[in-house]
Amino acid sequence: MIGLLIAAVVASTVGFALMPPTIRRLRDRGIGQFIQEDVEGHAHKHGTPTMGGLVIMLAAAIGYLVAHLRIWVPGEGFTFETRVFSPEGLLAIWAFLGMGLIGFIDDYKKVSQNRNLGLSKRWKFLGQVLISGVFAAGAVTAGISTEISFTRTLGLDLGWFYVAWVLLLLVAMANAVNFTDGLDGLVAGSGSLVLGAFVIVGFWQFRHQDFYSVTGALDLGIFAAAVLGATLAFLWYNAAPAEVFMGDVGSNALGGVIAALALLTNTHLLVVILGGLYVLEASSVVLQIVSFRWFGKRLFRMAPIHHHFELKGWPETTVIIRFWILAGIGVAIGLGIFYGDFVANEGLLQ
Repeated sequence: MIGLLIAAVVASTVGFALMPPTIRRLRDRGIGQFIQEDVEGHAHKHGTPTMGGLVIMLAAAIGYLVAHLRIWVPGEGFTFETRVFSPEGLLAIWAFLGMGLIGFIDDYKKVSQNRNLGLSKRWKFLGQVLISGVFAAGAVTAGISTEISFTRTLGLDLGWFYVAWVLLLLVAMANAVNFTDGLDGLVAGSGSLVLGAFVIVGFWQFRHQDFYSVTGALDLGIFAAAVLGATLAFLWYNAAPAEVFMGDVGSNALGGVIAALALLTNTHLLVVILGGLYVLEASSVVLQIVSFRWFGKRLFRMAPIHHHFELKGWPETTVIIRFWILAGIGVAIGLGIFYGDFVANEGLLQ
């Protein structure tokens, strides 16, 4: 429990300390957001500093690291020890930083070329596949369960298809969160709710190891807490009207870590509910493309779907808050199912 608190507090403290100078530096260097002209009411956001997700990544990494340092032992006094980093925790960091790196390259190309086009879809996808492939190999080597899971494993071993499953979850979630990142604070706020759920899942699995059989659960909870703390600090400056945007570096990193936590805590399918908002946003993009290409008609005024409601006349803050509520409902239902499975299967008696 102490490790969870340390990770969250340190990460948020670092985030709050770094964001103001980072915003000033980004503004001085002219590293600002490019805005789509067809998004009405967003013209004033043009030039707002972007790539603030770099602070989220750094603050989370520092929070996770500090949570593994031990400087006091009851009865012995001051000491300096480092707790062992679990393979699961290191895999989560790999997905977080790796997907963030792909997003950073994408952002950098946009800024350096002074246009709203970064990496080509092909190169971005190949980069994400590379990160996912290394993650899958590491997971298999570390002995992570290759069975498909909901609130825990379902007994169906995917075998070699596990690699394809990892690719699907990591790439899909990274892109889904990226699609969602279009309004001030939308991803940071909803992401904080999902990350908070994984803090609870990791700690609960650690307290009931015999029931869940998830190794490294506490370490995963600690890392989730670190990312949560860093994201909340970022949200302080990203809330409407935003002083800074996270950029693809931030949205890809958050999508990557959410998928990684699901894979490592054996909640593969539960993440579809916990991250239901991202599924909704990504689905709206897919449906819009299919509808237009096959039938020549658009289902929505604009995709992702949050822009559809803006074009219908909803104020931006109304869309953000209502979508936060949807995200919260998904998290509440997901955690309810997670705990309900525990109770229904007599986990309280273990």
